[in-house]
Amino acid sequence: MLYSRGVFLNRCYDELNLTQPDLVRQVHADYARAGAQILETNTFGANRPKLAAFGLGDQVVAVNESAGRLARQAAGEGRYVAGAIGPLIPTSKIAQRNLQMAMPELTQAARDKIIAEVWTNLGSTAAELAHIGELHETASGPGYFVTGWDEHVAPAIATGRPIICFTGHIGNWEIIPPASYARGVDAAFMYRAASNTLVNELIQNLRESNLGRKVTMFPKGASGARAAYAHMMRGGHLGLLVDQKLDNGISVPFFGRPAMSPPVLASFALKFNSPVIPAYALRVGPARLHVVFEAPLALPDSGDKTQDILTLTTVMNQTLERWIRAHPGAWLWLHRRWPKQDYK
Repeated sequence: MLYSRGVFLNRCYDELNLTQPDLVRQVHADYARAGAQILETNTFGANRPKLAAFGLGDQVVAVNESAGRLARQAAGEGRYVAGAIGPLIPTSKIAQRNLQMAMPELTQAARDKIIAEVWTNLGSTAAELAHIGELHETASGPGYFVTGWDEHVAPAIATGRPIICFTGHIGNWEIIPPASYARGVDAAFMYRAASNTLVNELIQNLRESNLGRKVTMFPKGASGARAAYAHMMRGGHLGLLVDQKLDNGISVPFFGRPAMSPPVLASFALKFNSPVIPAYALRVGPARLHVVFEAPLALPDSGDKTQDILTLTTVMNQTLERWIRAHPGAWLWLHRRWPKQDYK
């Protein structure tokens, strides 16, 4: 948001809390007017090492105090303020390594910018999750708009076969299920449970609250895969998040590097001759999302099942990579996507 208002990459964004407080306050106010219930302070790099690079190492306290005050003023009553502390936590180091491996042509400044966008996007997604049920398809303002449905999804539904829709942790991926449900498509989902059981329960409850109904969800693993298979046998549609490492998956290139990837999409699609719809959701403004449905992937039919699964999974990863290269700050670079030895 600050970049779009003329603040260039060579500036210290955190310094703006002191030098251009009205600009920072205005960005917070825009998010508040859009319906955000949590405002994130402009302190992503407001730590001593980062500020020292701009000659501001002695301004740590002043920058953070001003940032908190500006966010609190814009939040008013009934909203929360969360502090941004991204750059020093281990997951930011993972993101740096991921970017070095996937896009080695980037400069350090470019990687820092992308990681800042990742954390901003993740914070916005978390804030929106509690209110996704209130976001509807609209012409402007808070809500979402859809492209590709009539061209790609509607004809796939008309085949009468179960559909598989896949996406990644891009933009706000949580809007895709309610956007589909609003258009009459009720799908079940396979998911990877959060490592913290309380967080996982909270997320699942929010998903069901947003849709206003019980949501059929299958956990990652053999039992979940069997339940998902049975669901498709009954003609049910299935949604998949397919961009994270799967230790017992198959090795398929991702950004030119071998990456253990989930074969379930290809396996199920070939078994049921299912239309495979790529979909992603980008944030184009405060609480404003663009849901994109693309043309179904072509299903290989070489007569060699193992090779066909590998081919289709490769195309799946290529699709994800294309989206991520176009919108690198929208993807969740925070997980170890490649083999462990690549992070030593």
